[in-house]
Amino acid sequence: MMAFSGQKLSRKNIALVIFIQICLAVLLVTVYQMSNTQKEWISNQLDKTQFEHAKVILLWTFPFGQKFQLNKCPPHFDPSGCFFTDNRELYSIANAVIFHHKDVSRTKRQLPQSPRPIYQYWIWFNMESPSHTRNLHFMENKFNLTMSYRADSDIFTPYGYLENKKSDQNFTIPTKTNLVAWIVSNWYPTSKRIQYYKELKHYVTIDIYGKHHLPLSSDIQVDTLSKYKFYLSFENSAHEDYITEKLWYNALTSGTVPIVMGPSRKNYERFIPSHSFIHVDDFPSAQELAAYLLELDKDDEKYQQYFNWRAMYQSSGQFDWEHIYCKVCKALEAAPVYRTRPSIEKWFR
Repeated sequence: MMAFSGQKLSRKNIALVIFIQICLAVLLVTVYQMSNTQKEWISNQLDKTQFEHAKVILLWTFPFGQKFQLNKCPPHFDPSGCFFTDNRELYSIANAVIFHHKDVSRTKRQLPQSPRPIYQYWIWFNMESPSHTRNLHFMENKFNLTMSYRADSDIFTPYGYLENKKSDQNFTIPTKTNLVAWIVSNWYPTSKRIQYYKELKHYVTIDIYGKHHLPLSSDIQVDTLSKYKFYLSFENSAHEDYITEKLWYNALTSGTVPIVMGPSRKNYERFIPSHSFIHVDDFPSAQELAAYLLELDKDDEKYQQYFNWRAMYQSSGQFDWEHIYCKVCKALEAAPVYRTRPSIEKWFR
């Protein structure tokens, strides 16, 4: 009797386990179907409203997690035919996806893992120099368009630019009370720019602002720097077209004369007039550069010649993520025949 009861109990347990497994399977299928139905509903609703007759441009991540308002592009970007979103649920219907390299370069799994829709453009976006861009080999044979500060990018997004000056706009050189300023946060004693600064400071007074030096809040930065005759626009590395806010905003927007270290003088002259800046390579040594700065400090007429270009041009150096992304809409209209960039690394390095 005892053995028979145990056998009976065992059959009941088996039946219970089977019943539970069936219930779980039904539940999983139901959830899966509901999920698919919900996704389809979202896509259908958006297709019928905001996305009808528009190109959907998906930001896979906001750059460095810095969120900003989408779909607020100024009229001159001609954004009417596009709709920007950061909603990854729309990946399957997006015409283009923008990937900010820094945010997807740690592992390959940071890129989409689901199948890629046919003819969807993948746009590689990067504003860092090659020296600070890792794991480019992750990007091989995946991207259709490039977007960066490099002038030979498919979508050119410089840190700043010059534009023709309007006739009713006049530039007045700010009153100068100091000689040389520099803002630097990443202080690496062995770097070329730090070594050059250490040599230069023996001959001229240089005021340094930044994380490890004099504090300078962003709301008074332009006013503070405008009081200096010169600003050290020293890039953290020298690469083609890598000319950042150190020139465009810190120096030119502040109305001071930039002393540049970065790519060659010839490269700078592709973007700004030859007599709007001083290049460290123009002088055999930091001592000879210092002597030239002291000469300009005593000769107002010669110093003011570095501002003559402002009679024809004005600089725009306020870096703006929103406006950079706004360029994508028009670029898609003019995009070449669908093709894949075989080697981002070979091109960018």
